[in-house]
Amino acid sequence: MLFNSYEFVLLFAPISLMVYFYLNKCRLVLASKSWLVICSLFFYSWWNVRYLPLMLGSITFNYAVGTFLQKIKTRNSRYILIFGISVNIVLLGYFKYADFFIANVNLLAGASLPPQHIILPLGISFFTFTQISHIQPRSATKGVATSIG
Repeated sequence: MLFNSYEFVLLFAPISLMVYFYLNKCRLVLASKSWLVICSLFFYSWWNVRYLPLMLGSITFNYAVGTFLQKIKTRNSRYILIFGISVNIVLLGYFKYADFFIANVNLLAGASLPPQHIILPLGISFFTFTQISHIQPRSATKGVATSIG
């Protein structure tokens, strides 16, 4: 579904917004936020539902790492941050560059590894870097990123 498609303009956006504003009018703030999350995941999976578990897994992982970093205040939190960022970069690298590396290994080593023909998930760079920014530790008083260590 594209932003300029009939199903988005005439169905998805109006229904999503009407339900969201209705829930807010009834002072059901958590329900309205949950509705937006469900609508967002539905919109994302409209293109290819096979990537919905990837999105949900990525969200869950980054939320867990970010929450864990908020709770601990030790020097070892640097390693957890590095781990969280590394997992995100490896995931992004796999989807964007796996076939590139396979082709180069085949070329340089004379191997015949078959390319994976991985279809790049829609917006993977955007949501990966957005989630990396979520796991950055925040200062409790200023709300800005701080250095660890």
